[in-house]
Amino acid sequence: MSVERVSSKDVGRPEARVTVLKRALADFQARELRYRELLDALPAAIYTTDAAGRITFYNEACVEFSGRRPTLGVDAWCVSWKLLRADGTPLPHDECPMAVTLRENRAVRGEEAIAERPDGTRIPFIPYPTPLQDETGALIGAVNMLVDISHRKEAEERLKLLSHEVNHRANNLLAVVQATVRLTRAETVAEFKTILEGRLHAIGRAHNLIAQSRWEGADLHRLVTEELAPYVGARTPRAWVSGPNVPLNPDCAQSMALAIHELATNAAKHGALSIPEGLVHVHWRRDADGGLHFRWTESGGPPTAPPTRRGVGALVIERAVRQLGGEVTLDWRPEGLVCDISKA
Repeated sequence: MSVERVSSKDVGRPEARVTVLKRALADFQARELRYRELLDALPAAIYTTDAAGRITFYNEACVEFSGRRPTLGVDAWCVSWKLLRADGTPLPHDECPMAVTLRENRAVRGEEAIAERPDGTRIPFIPYPTPLQDETGALIGAVNMLVDISHRKEAEERLKLLSHEVNHRANNLLAVVQATVRLTRAETVAEFKTILEGRLHAIGRAHNLIAQSRWEGADLHRLVTEELAPYVGARTPRAWVSGPNVPLNPDCAQSMALAIHELATNAAKHGALSIPEGLVHVHWRRDADGGLHFRWTESGGPPTAPPTRRGVGALVIERAVRQLGGEVTLDWRPEGLVCDISKA
C-alpha cells in the first residue's frame, strides 16, 4: 500500500487526518501479518478465541496437533475434535481449561488433558490458556498454547516398566543366589568360599550384561566368551566358540551363565582344560522353529568315565537348564565330556 507523507503543519487538515489513519491502518495490518507469520512458524499449537469462546485464529501447528482444520467462528474453546481428562474420562469442550479461562477471566496452569484426533489417535498435552483484555481490563478473548507431552509420557511409562523389571530381577537374582548357596558343597570352608564365589561371579556377569541391555537380556556368545576368556584369548587358544547371535531373556541368561560356568569349572579342574593339550569346542545353532541347540565338547584331556554318583556340578547344570525350560544330556565319553542342551 502506498501512503503519502504528511508534515506536522498539515495534520489538522481533513485529508491529512485521513492519510494518517490510512497509514496507521496499514501499519496495524502489516504488524498483524507479521505476528500471524511468526505464530505459523512456531512448532507449538497456538490459537485464539473471542470472549464467547469462538476460535478466531489458529496456526498450522494446531492442524498437525488436532488432525483437523477448525472452522473459524464456529469451533469453540478448543481446536481438538474430542477431549479427555488425564485419567481417560471424557472432557466436554465447555469444561476444558480454555472454557474455564474465559468463564473466570484467569489463566489456568498445571492441567493435563488428552486430545483425540478424528482418526482415533490420542495426544497427551498441557494447555496454557490465558485471557486477553482490552485497555479497560474487559475480557475480549483468550490465547492458548497446547504443549504435546507424548514423549514425556512414553518416558514415564518406560521408567515405570523398567522399575518393575528391576524389582523383578532383584527378587529373581536373590532367589538364584539362595538356591546356589544351598546347592554348594565342599569339604572345607575355603573350598566352599572358592566354589561359591565362582558361581556368584558367573551370575554377576550375566546380571551385568542384562543391565547393559536395559533388562532385555544377554547374548549367548558374550556369556560363553566371558566365561572362557582365559582360554579363548590365549596365544594358543584352547577354547573354540562358534554360533549365531542368540539373545536370551534375563531368566534364560542367568540359567545359561550358571550352566556354562559349571562346565568350564569342571573342565578346568578335571576335564580338557586341566592339562595343556586339552581343548573345548562350544557350538550352538538355531533350528527353523527357533529352538536352541547348544553343545559343549571336550577333547584331548584326561580319560573320563561316567561318575559313580551325581555330583553337585551336574545337579547345578540340570537345575539351571530346567529353569530355562530346556533339556540337558551329559555324555562322559573316554575322550572327554559332551554336554548337549536344547530348548524349544
